[in-house]
Amino acid sequence: MPSTALTLATLPTGLLALPGVYQPQADTRLLAEALAHEDVGPGTGVLEIGTGTGALALHAAARGARVTAVDVSWPAVATARLNAMRRRLALRVLHGDFEARTEGHRFDLVVSNPPYVPAPRVRPPSSGPERAWDAGPDGRAVIDRICAGARELLHEGGVLLMVHSAMCGPEETVDRLTGTGLTAEVTAKATVPWGPVLRSRRSWLERQGLAAEAEEWEELVVIRARYL
Repeated sequence: MPSTALTLATLPTGLLALPGVYQPQADTRLLAEALAHEDVGPGTGVLEIGTGTGALALHAAARGARVTAVDVSWPAVATARLNAMRRRLALRVLHGDFEARTEGHRFDLVVSNPPYVPAPRVRPPSSGPERAWDAGPDGRAVIDRICAGARELLHEGGVLLMVHSAMCGPEETVDRLTGTGLTAEVTAKATVPWGPVLRSRRSWLERQGLAAEAEEWEELVVIRARYL
């Protein structure tokens, strides 16, 4: 049986989560561990795309970074703001699409745990908790947008950290990022058991060739890209 080697040490604990808001799980923890190895401190400009509870944004803010967090979900925006207030951390939380809300701004570090679960419907949902994970038939509806826009979001020397399932094609993510002029590679992996969403779609995932028959484990990857 695969092991995960994940810890909670780098994430805030006791976070509030309003109904329908994605709570920190294995993918959040893996990304937090990657974030812990970045040079983040006072004056570092950080953007989190799809903040959810604000866990990763708060992790960066606690290290003194100037953090902007964006989410399309109003409950997530309210949750992140509440968690920041409870911890007395400065966190700018914006509602809306990340491209529209960050136009004309650049950051030293961009982090994202985007929706990446393959779903039968072509268009990602516009409401409901599934908005936090459903990402089209190949799981790349949001991933590809982040890849296309990453260079315009980063200062020179800036870094993108993004986590997603190996089911979505890490090689394609690396290729798309390098195609925009960034350097990119997979820097961390973890293997975790399938959750209820994947289990509920087992037959469809198998028919799509995205999962082997009776598969029970999912590989998560963190991709690090840098604008040199």
